[in-house]
Amino acid sequence: MGLAGANAQKVVEGVKKKLEEIQSTLPKGVTLDVFYDRASLVDKAVGAVSRALLEATILVLVLLGLFLGNVRAAVTVALVLPLAALITFILMRSFDMSANLMSLGGLTIAIGMLVDAAVVVTENIVQRLADDKSDGKLPRLHIVYRAVKEVAVPVTSGILIIITVFLPLLTLQDLEGKFFAPVAMAIVFALAGSLLLSFTVIPVIASYLIKNVSHEEPWLPRKLLQAYSPLLEWVLRHQRVVSIGAVLMLALAGVLYTQVGKTFMPTMDEGSLIVGIEKLPSVSLEESAAIDLKIHQALMKEIPEVTGVVARAGSDEIGLDPMGLNQTDTYLLLKPQSEWRMKTKDELLAEIRKVLDTLPGISYSFTQPIEMRVSEMIIGVRGDIAVKIFGPDLEQLNSYATQVEQVLKTISGNQDVYTVQNDGVQYMRVIVDRMQAGRLGLSVEDVQDALRVQIEGQQTGTVIEGNRRTPILLRASESIRLSPAEFSAVRITGKDGMTVPLSSIATLERAAGPVKIDREMGSRYSVVIANVSGRDLVGFVQEAQAKVAQKLKLPTGYRMSWGGQFENQQRAAARLGVVVPISLGLIFVLLFATFGSIRQALLILSIIPFALVGGIVALWLTGEYLSVPASVGFIALLGITVLNGVVLVGYFNQLRHEGMPLREVVVTGAKRRLRPVMMTASITAFGLIPLLFASGPGSEIQRPLAIVVIGGLITATALTLMLLPILYLKFAGADKEPSQEIKHV
Repeated sequence: MGLAGANAQKVVEGVKKKLEEIQSTLPKGVTLDVFYDRASLVDKAVGAVSRALLEATILVLVLLGLFLGNVRAAVTVALVLPLAALITFILMRSFDMSANLMSLGGLTIAIGMLVDAAVVVTENIVQRLADDKSDGKLPRLHIVYRAVKEVAVPVTSGILIIITVFLPLLTLQDLEGKFFAPVAMAIVFALAGSLLLSFTVIPVIASYLIKNVSHEEPWLPRKLLQAYSPLLEWVLRHQRVVSIGAVLMLALAGVLYTQVGKTFMPTMDEGSLIVGIEKLPSVSLEESAAIDLKIHQALMKEIPEVTGVVARAGSDEIGLDPMGLNQTDTYLLLKPQSEWRMKTKDELLAEIRKVLDTLPGISYSFTQPIEMRVSEMIIGVRGDIAVKIFGPDLEQLNSYATQVEQVLKTISGNQDVYTVQNDGVQYMRVIVDRMQAGRLGLSVEDVQDALRVQIEGQQTGTVIEGNRRTPILLRASESIRLSPAEFSAVRITGKDGMTVPLSSIATLERAAGPVKIDREMGSRYSVVIANVSGRDLVGFVQEAQAKVAQKLKLPTGYRMSWGGQFENQQRAAARLGVVVPISLGLIFVLLFATFGSIRQALLILSIIPFALVGGIVALWLTGEYLSVPASVGFIALLGITVLNGVVLVGYFNQLRHEGMPLREVVVTGAKRRLRPVMMTASITAFGLIPLLFASGPGSEIQRPLAIVVIGGLITATALTLMLLPILYLKFAGADKEPSQEIKHV
């Protein structure tokens, strides 16, 4: 058990050291064997994201060289990556953040965006040095200074906008907040560091490294310009067709959005497996252990991938994990996946199900160590969905729970649906004859206290042996608790000292009762647990809610709640639905402060819905669900789209200020800003490609984000380069004069 907020890997390392110390003090032949080590999971997860970070860095460097066509310029921009990462780690340490799966994942997500500011600054420096009209009369540093000053406002605005769009992640609560607050903080730290470096270190390095600048465009930008120039001319001649096409794409995305499933979070493969076994409530501890042994033997015999089994039935001594004797957590020790007969974990689960289905009298469910604990903390039970029925009568609650279970089993995608069995335990009820007991001067409470001593015992003292203290417990023999006849013969002492058998003042009867009484917020409840497989969680729950409401009418005093991962998804969606519009409002303020024009601020924001088209289509094509990670991808996409819009519109305004005709402004500006826009988009997209193909723990969480951003950047970049010039011609061109603050962009 680790302390809240502690570093898991350091805790595990400390436990291992203590185990080594304890091992030497154990009796001969006794050893301590570790069957679950979370440190290995941490190492795998951090290793996977570290590899993705390294691969992304290499891809970014290659693209920088291709776009800039100048090794010195590419090196200048590339230097921002290690320096920004260094600043990020310094700030993470200052805020007591660890380098974990999510924080390093945030740095990987930001790797493409880190070079955005440096790319724009360096690209403008290269262009100004190439177009130096002073024939070397102006000092080199002065040209560099002018080049940096020209792009300072839009670059600062663009990076601040990207930082702003990630701020909503810091408002997420509970589990989703634990996951994505480190992502947002790592991205914010990295972007802030890259912005600082782009205006300080990068210009200085550029002044030393970038010497002989070629007037010829590099091969890749030249080929892109050759393809884009006729396309831009065609777009400007067919503005109506392009506009209608964009609207149709938006409508198609709206239709596809309704077909994309929704869930909270992709399930992370921890590499471990737990089978939760539940037997009949009336089972004894010995019978429960015997059934568990049969299960273990069957699994070990039929499933060669299982190398060992560690099981625990009932509750632990400190009561942190309350379970009945009929409930067992079975940890399966598995071979490395490379040695499995099957390719996926789902195929392994299918084989295990075949074995368990042959064993009568049990119900089972599958989970993983961390997943199990998280589910228990959130909803108190294990499973994707927990349907709780609240009410006063236990028998009615159990009946309603059984009906809900039957309904859930009819819905496609259901898996491991079961009701926690809570009745059928046989009790021996003692019915005290109050008149007879009263003649002996005994109350019902006196009889209960006397019987409690017989059954549970009473501490009468303590034996001290060195540093060891052993309590002395006085109670009746084991046969009293096992034999109703002997129990009824127990002698009860009256007030006058007389003793009589229990049978003379009470009668015994056998009665069925509940295993336990669960309460939440003071109300009794029964629970139905289900997992979802092969479809989205939200769609499953919505269908289940409709069918349950149709087939089950709860009377007054009874109510039903749906919890689990579904509840998390609803909470996260509601929170983002509030803070994202606020974030958009802040972006509008930044755009207005940058351009001094409401019309131009709205113009850039109008591109956002069209930019989201690619992300939605990508989710639909890949079969991924709209989850919290995918939502983070849309947030990142929003920031990149606005940044490209700022770069393009800012340059349009600069050309207008120089007196160029409006149509020529659009054509010339779009062509000249093709390279930075394409660099920004392609570097960000290629920087996320390693996350698409990453494997190992945690890759499932980051993959939807990468899919959304890469798919979205395709449409976002295309529409920015084609639709934004049209919109600028129609609307922004009506402004009399661009803001003087951005006349040099």
